[in-house]
Amino acid sequence: MTLTIRDFTDDLAPAFHAINAEWIEGMFTLEENDRLLLENPRTLIIDRGGVILFAEDPDLGIIGTVALMKAGDGVYELTKMGVLARAQGMKAGEALLAAALDRARTMGITTLYLLTNRICAPAIHLYEKLGFTHDADIMARYGTRYARCDVAMRWTPLSRLAGEGDSRDSACGVRVGAVAEPT
Repeated sequence: MTLTIRDFTDDLAPAFHAINAEWIEGMFTLEENDRLLLENPRTLIIDRGGVILFAEDPDLGIIGTVALMKAGDGVYELTKMGVLARAQGMKAGEALLAAALDRARTMGITTLYLLTNRICAPAIHLYEKLGFTHDADIMARYGTRYARCDVAMRWTPLSRLAGEGDSRDSACGVRVGAVAEPT
């Protein structure tokens, strides 16, 4: 399987909304903060210095997405990461997360955090696998943003901690065919 990782374009905004609404409504209630972000990704994420990435399968089209949303100077939230139910098991989430972490390194992000819920155990395992750690400070600072949040995690680029070459947070085993540049 070869996935292409694409950057946000306005024509992909409906896919960002649909993919995230599918998983959120399937497990939780779509909250007002969710609605605002899903309906205004350019204004609330891209135009404020964030990034939205998409995974595209050659046969299925756009199947997943993830965002890096600026929260402060050098501080970003990894948010709205989801894969369509029909594409589960294709490791698109792992490819998206690896691409997002690579982009975070390139952008010089010093603190990357995420908010989730313990029912998302497979996602939490993936986050841990790629270097996220549970963080009480992140929970105290940002955890009230969503009623469903009961897990907060932080990622720090390993190149800052252990020197280059530590592969714990390097790309996963999914072949990514290309990273399409924004047009």
